[in-house]
Amino acid sequence: MIERLVIFGATGDLTARYLLPGLAALRAAGRLGDSFRLTGAGRQDWDTGEFREWATAQLDRHGTALPASAGRAVVASAAYHQADVTDPADVAAVVAGDGPVAAYLALPPAVFPAAVSALHEADLPPGSRIVLEKPFGEDLDSALELNRLLADLVPEQAVFRVDHFLAMTTVQNVLGTRLANRMLEPVWNAAHIAEVDIVWDESLALEGRAGYYDRAGALKDMVQNHLLQLLCLVAMEPPISLGERDLRDRKLDVLRSVRPLTGADVARRTRRARYTAGRLGGRDVPAYTGESGVDPARGTETFAEVELELDNWRWAGTRFRLRTGKALRRDRKEVAVHFRGVPHLPLGLSGEARPNVLRFGLDPETLSLDLTGIGASAHTLAPLMLTARIDPPELPAYARLLLDVLDGNATLSIRGDEAEEAWRVLTPVLSAWSAGLVPLEEYPAGSDGPRERTSQPTPTREGRTDGTRSTAAAEPAAAPGQPPG
Repeated sequence: MIERLVIFGATGDLTARYLLPGLAALRAAGRLGDSFRLTGAGRQDWDTGEFREWATAQLDRHGTALPASAGRAVVASAAYHQADVTDPADVAAVVAGDGPVAAYLALPPAVFPAAVSALHEADLPPGSRIVLEKPFGEDLDSALELNRLLADLVPEQAVFRVDHFLAMTTVQNVLGTRLANRMLEPVWNAAHIAEVDIVWDESLALEGRAGYYDRAGALKDMVQNHLLQLLCLVAMEPPISLGERDLRDRKLDVLRSVRPLTGADVARRTRRARYTAGRLGGRDVPAYTGESGVDPARGTETFAEVELELDNWRWAGTRFRLRTGKALRRDRKEVAVHFRGVPHLPLGLSGEARPNVLRFGLDPETLSLDLTGIGASAHTLAPLMLTARIDPPELPAYARLLLDVLDGNATLSIRGDEAEEAWRVLTPVLSAWSAGLVPLEEYPAGSDGPRERTSQPTPTREGRTDGTRSTAAAEPAAAPGQPPG
């Protein structure tokens, strides 16, 4: 286990909200000992005492559920260096010392290449590891270049491209529910599942994040990483094991099977929008373009929706819809698996047999199943819902990720080829949006998002789409193990 963690960008929001509480949670769980050392590096002209005061204040604010003694132990282990993360001499001074370090780049993606180059020249101690936050690069070309720089610095096994969604209990439960229940895996295919919604809708507005968000937007901030990772777990073939190679190979297969989007596809299958002024949670919210630090000329979206299809035997004919938005009326954070309707109801049953929906609630973490049963009147169908609240995890998501980094367990990190493939999936979308082929719609803050389109593409058996939206599910593909009809 590595016992030195260096955070570059240590005075930022990521450290305050997640990394410091994550370390305190590890300490409280007995996973960090007295020999652990934290080094913070940033542009702030602070000394160690000032950094410790700041860290204490952040833990008081964001780590209220953790034992105070654990937070004090983490703060006591901390030192601080004012440093330019792009200056090899500054970086060398930060990482100097005995034994390997875990270098956590809590930095904007645009700074990653220069920071990695500085680490290379700083001569990292043998056995060190590099941690990068999402998004990995800003487009496909920058991701390829960043992977090249990292390959010159450390082995792939020492690179942790972290996505905290993968450490969430419910996200991991997607695999557990599928693979450990005989009743589900046989029907986990296009013959039985019509569509899957992967949604992260937030009632939060910009909340002071313009410095990062206005250069990223909803597509890069959420869809390219978090939501595509969820797609991989929902759609992947059962892995031989949950070891890092088996799991990541199967996720890569999913990304490679995504049907490439043409310019015309992007116009039909994607949406982008940004919020205007409105009422949210009983308060007035300014338009996104009126938020401090926003450049309206960038045309940054706060809402993104992408509809994908997979060209493989299991999923041909199922629609996967990835959606995220800010400043919406309500939070909706879930994976919703929509099963196809029953083919026939016996005469004498009245009412509607709604298709079943299996929902993995991401925040709060729940599991529910929409069913149809008999209501108060005999032979009359009525909706039923089964709901289970998932037990709180032993460790919060960032604590789990930090522990994996220190232990060298790369299972929940993103492999280099996987990161590149995710950019390939969305590069046509980015290009079409940049060219203005998809209009930037608007929606009032506090609403449900942009208005529904009057037409949507409908998948066909041959893989083509037409321009009308049908109320009936697309014709199912043959189940795995059976010949196509």
